[in-house]
Amino acid sequence: MRPRTSQEGAPGVHRRHAPWPYARLDVPALRAAGHRPSPLRQFVLKTHSRCNLACTYCYVYAMADQSWRTRPARMSRTTTDLAARRIAEHAGAHRLTRIDLVLHGGEPLLAPAASVAAPVRRIRAALDPATEVTATVQTNATLLTPRRLDALAAAGITVGVSLDGGLPAHNTRRVDHTGRPSFAATARGLALLAARPESYAGVLCVVDLAQDPVETYRSLLAFAPPSVGLLLPLANWSTPPPGARPGATPYGDWLVRVFDQWWGEPARRTRIRLFEEVIALLLGLPGASEALGTDPVATAVVETDGSLEQADSLKSAYEGAAATGMHLATHSFDELLDHPGMVARQLGPAALADDCRACELLAVCGGGLYAHRYRAGEGFREPSVYCADLQVLIRHIAGALHAAVGGAGAAVRGVRGPSPLDGGGPQALRQAHPGDNRASPVACGDPRPGPASGPACHPRQAAPPHTADGLGLRTDVQGVVS
Repeated sequence: MRPRTSQEGAPGVHRRHAPWPYARLDVPALRAAGHRPSPLRQFVLKTHSRCNLACTYCYVYAMADQSWRTRPARMSRTTTDLAARRIAEHAGAHRLTRIDLVLHGGEPLLAPAASVAAPVRRIRAALDPATEVTATVQTNATLLTPRRLDALAAAGITVGVSLDGGLPAHNTRRVDHTGRPSFAATARGLALLAARPESYAGVLCVVDLAQDPVETYRSLLAFAPPSVGLLLPLANWSTPPPGARPGATPYGDWLVRVFDQWWGEPARRTRIRLFEEVIALLLGLPGASEALGTDPVATAVVETDGSLEQADSLKSAYEGAAATGMHLATHSFDELLDHPGMVARQLGPAALADDCRACELLAVCGGGLYAHRYRAGEGFREPSVYCADLQVLIRHIAGALHAAVGGAGAAVRGVRGPSPLDGGGPQALRQAHPGDNRASPVACGDPRPGPASGPACHPRQAAPPHTADGLGLRTDVQGVVS
């Protein structure tokens, strides 16, 4: 008998709430016309579906989808072994040289210390030894201890932390189930990580308009994160972002202030994924995040009961929005790639609204995060609810990039030597010179989504080198400045 998933009615739910893609996208016709899926390369394992915190804005527990209530608290050994077998099957079939694992929740560190790393070890054992495995656990850091860090480091697992800023006042919505603040415990965990940089993946921070952007950025630096992920709150056209007003761009303005602080520093103190991604896409490098660009999404989620799901961010849209009705016991990851929701997120510009396809920022924005495009009764073929904010940010960064090379568009076209993403900002760009059109993919290396965060940064296979001439990069960069 096929295991019952927690969302048996998913097809009907999808068609009612999101006619596009579920009632309007003809997957068999696409396949017959020659469209082929891109293999999955990131696997998010929901090893523990409960959390010791009760953040008021958490998409897992406080938004539209409540499927966690019907799932087991922990992923069983049987489910873990099934996941290992299916991942190895997929990696072997597609000859993947690298995969990325994310231990996720809930709060994965609620599991006993000895068992936290077990899924990673089992998956590595099932894979071809030539397949590289990177692994990260995303946590709220309140349960980090030296012993847990030792166990994670021994298994080659790095640690990403979710928080809302580096001061207690920034984290008033991150409380435990009795309403007590969690920041002190999180700060202790971050201090342990800062002393062990080899285990530190970085922090994720949801943008909060109530907090000063520069203060928030500077406060995060106190924890010495190698990377900072700034995430827009999960929202859509039917549930607008907090503080949104017609004609205003509060999120874009907030992010611009952080960018100016980060970009203008004489020495790079941390990486900021969102800004690096915009710069990379403006320079014609491959994308590395599902929040921007038009490259195919390559992430799948395995729930504690073995259900196969789409990205967690969809849980903000409607009950069952991430569900596929598939299960490890009965479906392969190749079959998951034929689910309309997965297909839609691999179609690139063809999946976007007409306005997005006609926009000069298409190659950089890519329509924004898929979950941000949702409108009840229509689905996921709208521009991002943050469209205007993204335009402000992208144009501002393009202007900074253009100014850094003295207005010489050709100097941006073929970057050789130090990457502008490796530190030095404008100075590194001023030293860049034309003549070499090869571009190296930007490594992902960013923290993964936590219980209160947004999209996972997913690695992709090394793409063929882009040429700036082929992308018309000079025109693009100058065009978005004007």
